Parts: sequence; C-alpha cells; structure tokens
Amino acid sequence: MSKIQVNHQPTQAELDTMGVFAWPIWQKEASEFPWHYDETETCYFLAGQVTVIPENGKPISMGKGDLVTFPAGMSCTWQIATAVSKHYSFG
Repeated sequence: MSKIQVNHQPTQAELDTMGVFAWPIWQKEASEFPWHYDETETCYFLAGQVTVIPENGKPISMGKGDLVTFPAGMSCTWQIATAVSKHYSFG
C-alpha cells in the first residue's frame, strides 16, 4: 500500500493547476476519530493542525498550507489538535 504524501510547500501554480480552490471544503473541530479511505483523497489544508496515524504505521503531522494525498484502502486515526478547514477531492 502506498503511503501518505505531504507537500509542505505547494506553489500557487500547482494549486491552481489542480483546481484546488474549486474543491469543496470540510471543517472539523479538535477531536480524534478512526477513518478509512475507500478511494484516494487529495486535500489542501487552509487551517488547523492534525496528526494522522495509519494502521501499523508511523504518525504523520500536517496542517495549514500542506497539500496531502491519502491512499485508497488506508485505515487510520485522525487526531485534530486545532480545528481543521481543508479543500478536498476524492478519486
């Protein structure tokens, strides 16, 4: 299974090419919950700080300004330290 990919410094051109700012927005308060990805998700964090712990994997931290891709088939736990707002796209 592929791993979570985090781009900490995407350029404005990369974001524009992907159409990130036309994607829907998801928001969630500080919390912890399990999650499973049925399909690949790419998201761009507008706010917040999160640690995602893949099943049988190492914790990965991400937050405001990060462009992140989660692989299809991955189960994990989300630990949201500060409220999250992110653009997201599945598939």
